[in-house]
Amino acid sequence: MLNTLAAAALAMSTIIIPPGGAPGTTPPPDIITIDVVTINGSGCKAGTAAVAVSPDNKAFTVTYSEFMAQVGPEAKPTDFRKNCQLNLRVNVPSGFTYGIASTDYRGFAHLERGATALEKANYYFQGMSQTEYRQHNYAGPLSDDWQATDTTDVASIVYHPCGEKRNFNINTELRVAAGTSDPKKVTSFIAMDSTDGSIETTYHFAWKTCPKP
Repeated sequence: MLNTLAAAALAMSTIIIPPGGAPGTTPPPDIITIDVVTINGSGCKAGTAAVAVSPDNKAFTVTYSEFMAQVGPEAKPTDFRKNCQLNLRVNVPSGFTYGIASTDYRGFAHLERGATALEKANYYFQGMSQTEYRQHNYAGPLSDDWQATDTTDVASIVYHPCGEKRNFNINTELRVAAGTSDPKKVTSFIAMDSTDGSIETTYHFAWKTCPKP
C-alpha cells in the first residue's frame, strides 16, 4: 500500500498573485507573465515535472511526479533526500517590483515510529544573497497530510531590484531518516503532495512601485 501511494505521489507548486487584501498584496493592473527557465534536482528530473501557466498569466503551476524522499526495503540509498531547484523569470509591468511575503507548503507523509522527516526551502534573486533556509520537522508515527507556512516580516521582504533583470530562484528539499525504525522491514516517506494530488505550494507576492527615474 505504501509503495502504491509513493508511486502515485503528485506535488504541485503554485506562485499566486493574490487579488488584494493586506497592504502590498495588490498586483499591478497589467498582465504579469512567468517564464520557467530551468527545473533541476533529484525531485524533479527531466520528464517528471510539467509547467502550466494560468489563463490570466498571474500564476503558474509545476506538477511533479517524483518529488518524494523515502527510506525502506525498496528504497535506494540516495532516496532519503530529494530536492528541486526552480529558476524563474517573472515579467512585471514597468514601474513595479515584487518580493515574497509568505510561502505555504503542504504534502503527505507516512513515517513509522522512530522515523523523522523534514521540509526546507529558500529563495533568492539571481546575483543576490540567498535567504536563510526555513525548516519544518516531522516525527513518526505519522500517516497524514502535513502543512507548513514560512512568513517574512514586511520590513524584511527582499524585493527584486527596480530596473534590473534578475531571475528568481526557489530551492526546496525533502528528507527522511529511518531513526530507530527498521528500514529493512518498513517504509517511511514524505512527499510534497496529498494522496489525491490536490495540494499546492503557494508563494504569495508582495508588491510596491518603483521610484520614477
